[in-house]
Amino acid sequence: MSIRDWPAAERPRERLLELGSASLSDAELLAIFLRTGVSGKSAVDLARHLLSQFGSLRSLLEADQKTFSEQLGLGPAKFAQLQAAQEMGRRHLAEHSRQKSALENPQAVRDYLKAMLRHEPHEVFGCLFLDSKHRVLAFEALFRGSIDSTSVYPRQVVKRALAHNAAALILCHNHPSGNTDPSQADRMLTKRLQEALELVDVRVLDHFIVGDGEPLSMAEYGWM
Repeated sequence: MSIRDWPAAERPRERLLELGSASLSDAELLAIFLRTGVSGKSAVDLARHLLSQFGSLRSLLEADQKTFSEQLGLGPAKFAQLQAAQEMGRRHLAEHSRQKSALENPQAVRDYLKAMLRHEPHEVFGCLFLDSKHRVLAFEALFRGSIDSTSVYPRQVVKRALAHNAAALILCHNHPSGNTDPSQADRMLTKRLQEALELVDVRVLDHFIVGDGEPLSMAEYGWM
């Protein structure tokens, strides 16, 4: 049966308009994005099939173009649409995080860092540069690869902080394993960067580690 033949209260698009997007399941949200199904499968059936193939919505969203485009009902055009939608989401979060002090809007910061780093297959170290009122000036991914005290150069972090005329910053990096527990190397790196940035009067407010679930704040745990 086509989705158009379903009762209006059960159609994903109508439910979204009436109840909001948060009320829909992953399959229903994906079905709205797909718009149409394939022979023998409605858009919702196809969405359920794809979620089963990828294992989760997150895995589907993070798939590379080749893996994504090989799946039933998908292709380069859908991949481009999905990347555009995700980038719009990241830009929206970036703008939202700039509207208030990062300390007054910590959830917006967490959401933004998740959007920027969670999908990365390798470790990425970045900084949120802040002005004197702790409003976001910019985000930069500065280093990629194994993140430890030898692969992140304090001089480069200081250089970028000065380039943005930042008064403070928030450090961040991801753990592709999903585990957000900081390693000893993470703590040593944080201390080295704090000491280097103190020399140019730039405060390090926090160091977030992004993995599965909510990013871990080293400041909240008293580790800095």
